[in-house]
Amino acid sequence: MNSVTLDSAPGTVSAENTRLIVQISCVATLGGFLFGFDSGVINGTVDGIKQAFQSTSAQIGFEVASMLLGCALGAFFAGRVADVWGRRSVLIISAVLFLLSALGAGAAHDATLFVMARIMGGFAVGAASVIAPAYIAEVAPARYRGRLATVQQIAIISGLFSAFLSNFLLAKAAGASTGVLWLNQDAWRWMFWMQVLPSSLFLVSLLFIPESPRFLVVRKRDSEARAVLARLYGERAADTTLAEIGASLSQDRHRPKLSDLIDKTSGRMRRIVWVGIGLATFQQLVGINVVFYYGAVLWQAVGFSENDALLINVFSGALSIGACLVAVMLIDRVGRKPLLWIGSVGMTVSLALVTFAFAHAGLDASGKLALPPAMGTLALVAANVYVAFFNMSWGPVMWVMLGEMFPNQIRGSGLAVAGAAQWTSNFAITVTFPILLASIGLAGAYGIYAVAAAISAVFVLRCVHETRGKELEQMEG
Repeated sequence: MNSVTLDSAPGTVSAENTRLIVQISCVATLGGFLFGFDSGVINGTVDGIKQAFQSTSAQIGFEVASMLLGCALGAFFAGRVADVWGRRSVLIISAVLFLLSALGAGAAHDATLFVMARIMGGFAVGAASVIAPAYIAEVAPARYRGRLATVQQIAIISGLFSAFLSNFLLAKAAGASTGVLWLNQDAWRWMFWMQVLPSSLFLVSLLFIPESPRFLVVRKRDSEARAVLARLYGERAADTTLAEIGASLSQDRHRPKLSDLIDKTSGRMRRIVWVGIGLATFQQLVGINVVFYYGAVLWQAVGFSENDALLINVFSGALSIGACLVAVMLIDRVGRKPLLWIGSVGMTVSLALVTFAFAHAGLDASGKLALPPAMGTLALVAANVYVAFFNMSWGPVMWVMLGEMFPNQIRGSGLAVAGAAQWTSNFAITVTFPILLASIGLAGAYGIYAVAAAISAVFVLRCVHETRGKELEQMEG
């Protein structure tokens, strides 16, 4: 995988260390894996949490969504802290919080401790969600930066898939998520404790990767930045890249701050920041995390058993990984904007079909929601088509663009604001779903998400600019 080129000057070698770039990018994507695992594990624990804490529908909505409060704060402060302590340091902090959250959520014996542990995990998820793709963007060459950053989404979906599979196997072994398993502890607690293994691997692996060279230049640590660049790109390329980074900062090379997001001429928020907020918000308004967080509840609501509902989640997770692989193959060929638009159109159609199917739901003899066989098949197929379109477009591409679209000087601050917007929207969608389910039903809820998907297509056409093939120093704000 290594690409080595001899320079014309005797004794000099220019060598892009592709293997090292891929390796350290994969370490960063472990944060994405934990992001996915921590987000998906809650899916199979809802019944156990209800039983353990005697939660009402409103309380369970908050307990499920509590992590997202931490995510919004974690994303906001991670962007700011990363400008002071570095990208790698923030990822190390997030790894520690992932580990503590997994232990705490599984051990909690009242709702307050559980929510505190989940918020702690939310800090970790929020931090990893914005810093991991930014770190990858700052170490990877432009020609395959999109593919490496898209691996982050594969890691997220792999984490979700692993959580779904782990939940399914643990619930099956115990008879139900509320059944007793090892050490006389309920299976739903072990679902959280399984996260200890990848958290520990992430923490140890981070100790062996370098700091982002672009962060080092921003902090005026040029000699350290050059040493990292030489390891990544070779001696000659290190000098050239260092000069390019320095030139992009030469007019205004000060410590990054939030006020950099304000255009000094107009006194208004820079347009690029509004585009970042729009991308981050629309990714959630289409309702994807309703499927991730409430998938088991959703499918049980229309007649599937808990075991079948968890198995459907496993299938959806595997399908999502396949869709992400499509994005990996296309993102550096066709670009970011076309994938976003195709995804918006595909999600609009598939969500409309899901809405149509759920509109035919009725009550069975026991008073539970049930779908006619034909409508049940339509809902299942359309929901998985929706998941596929999301994961070949908005799932990975939004994170890729946030990691690369902001100029060097404002990258941390831009990520802070956009990341906070993403997780705040995620919280709003997640906490309102049980309320929508109880008031306007599944058809009404999915109708709202379909409208949001349609609006996102217009947003992409009018507001989003292509970043494919551009060096980070070419990004304009």
